[in-house]
Amino acid sequence: MTLLVIIIILALIFDYINGFHDAANSIATIVSTKVLTPFQAVLWAALFNFAAFFIFKDHGVANTIAKTVKENYITLHVVLAGLSAAIIWNLVTWWFGIPSSSSHTLIGGFAGAAIAHAGFDTINMAPVLKIVSFIFLAPLVGMIMALVISLWFINAFRKSIWPKIFSIGVIVVVGIMLSQMMEFDPSKLKSHHQGYVAKVIFHSTNFKLLLMAFIVVIMCIFTLYLSKLNAHRSTIWFKRLQLVSSAAFSIGHGGNDAQKVMGIITVALISHGSIASFEDMPYWVPISCYTAIALGTLSGGWKIVKTMGSRITKVTPFEGVAAETAGAITLFLTEHLKIPVSTTHTIAGAIMGVGATKRLSAVRWGVTVNLLWAWIITIPVSGLMAAIIYWLAHFFF
Repeated sequence: MTLLVIIIILALIFDYINGFHDAANSIATIVSTKVLTPFQAVLWAALFNFAAFFIFKDHGVANTIAKTVKENYITLHVVLAGLSAAIIWNLVTWWFGIPSSSSHTLIGGFAGAAIAHAGFDTINMAPVLKIVSFIFLAPLVGMIMALVISLWFINAFRKSIWPKIFSIGVIVVVGIMLSQMMEFDPSKLKSHHQGYVAKVIFHSTNFKLLLMAFIVVIMCIFTLYLSKLNAHRSTIWFKRLQLVSSAAFSIGHGGNDAQKVMGIITVALISHGSIASFEDMPYWVPISCYTAIALGTLSGGWKIVKTMGSRITKVTPFEGVAAETAGAITLFLTEHLKIPVSTTHTIAGAIMGVGATKRLSAVRWGVTVNLLWAWIITIPVSGLMAAIIYWLAHFFF
């Protein structure tokens, strides 16, 4: 029981570190564009990190993390070693201002400890390959989406007719999708003076898609009026929209990253025999994980803010909205598909995308290459450290 308690405490410490390590993902652009002060930005991000608790209820990402190692090979020593390695790598990369992935260091540590325990047969290759593929796909999707959104805004500002047609088309498509998501229950018709009011219910599993649709519609409506604004007025409106896009990205960050620790705590509880299956996850697990990551975000991660907010490319309010919106949509989609992705990789790719709309030289590709190497080595380095810690742990526990 003592070892289980240590693992739970370490898991929540990792979640807290994840929060301040990845705070830059949510606040770098909004701070660098001076929309909010650093303190206001971390408070804003932390609030919406925790708000994700009320939105992401299926815990699909947590389940995927839990399945990266075959259940019969999971021991408390494996979980302890994986968490310890992830914490060490997160602190090292934070100290040097490297925006590496907290998600991938956790996955690498978990897998490395399991391999040290019983060999490569312990790994479920299907979820692992899916996760590894998104090391490259998540930033690519974020970059392409940010590029499209940026060009959409630019052409709307230049009074081109195509962005307006596209925006109206998107609003119509979203309306059709929402009608499919709604359940009309005629049995719950209620008398209401002059007529009847029917209860319309949105399926809870689709609530995150509803929120994503709401964000997209806001951007579409704004695009319809963008051509009527001068440069000064458009900048003011983009600064206001950054509050929406930053909040959306923070929700995606909280929903994606908190679930990874939820998965680790749950497999520890299963290994200990406290619960029988993933579906028996206690209520305190998600609420404690969302609280820990929100508190961590509130602590900030200023070294990484500098890298994300200015060293990759100089970001304006317009570009901040494009990057954060692209990142948020990517995170919401991947969470819906139950794919754990790196919020760091996603927003970095989105920032590259908006930088590339100006000119390719606007992106500091040297910094980008260094980030890419950090992303590639995170899983193997974390796995190696976890294996060493696993062997050492047997001398103490």
